[in-house]
Amino acid sequence: MSVPVSYLAAFGGGVLSFASPCVLPVVPAYLSVVTGLDLAGPADGRGHLARIVRDGLLFVAGFGTVFVLLGVSATSVGQALFHDRLVLTRAAGAFVIAMALFLAGSLVLRLPALYGEVRFHPDTARLGPLAAPVAGVAFGLGWTPCIGPVLASVLSVAATERGIGRGALLLACYAAGLGVPLLAVGCGLGRLAGALAVVRRHLRAVTIASALLLAGFGVLLVLDRMSWATSELEVALRAIGLGRLVTIG
Repeated sequence: MSVPVSYLAAFGGGVLSFASPCVLPVVPAYLSVVTGLDLAGPADGRGHLARIVRDGLLFVAGFGTVFVLLGVSATSVGQALFHDRLVLTRAAGAFVIAMALFLAGSLVLRLPALYGEVRFHPDTARLGPLAAPVAGVAFGLGWTPCIGPVLASVLSVAATERGIGRGALLLACYAAGLGVPLLAVGCGLGRLAGALAVVRRHLRAVTIASALLLAGFGVLLVLDRMSWATSELEVALRAIGLGRLVTIG
């Protein structure tokens, strides 16, 4: 059974969110908060690998839960308000294109009312083992000019899904795309410091690429060509021996 390209796109959206200027620069700080460790030195990261993995997974579970609940809500609202799937899909596509323009605009516009960050940072020092998931929930509820358009785009696609479970899975894929590289960085923070620095130096290019990918995805939705895109992606991946990435069974 073919996996809709929207799930792969949601996972990719999570990866792009991780590489965004709002997330990547603060990854070491977030990991330090959720683990209670000073991860500035490579020895600390390697010496406490089990703790980093445990607390990192709890952190991912925290924001993943928030995203999945948002996905369920978006799907429920979409089903309640719209009965014409094509109209809803095209409306979602138009919204995704708008979010792509919004994301691209963050590079040239300096409007605090539109691009200001809204995040709360709970005091996790006294929460003990609950610190990591609570910090994850706080991260998931945060709205920033970088992660916001991508998350909003995935939610708009979730609204077009025909079942609540599919909408939840879509946001779970997004959370996985954001969480997997975060855990990878946590497990090899010292060794990946150079790679993180390289990405930081090219954050503008990452933002432009993210906006272009969002726009392309939005065009596919407006034209109702997602089934065609899934089919073409499967053919391309099969041609290079990676067909299992878009098939189940």
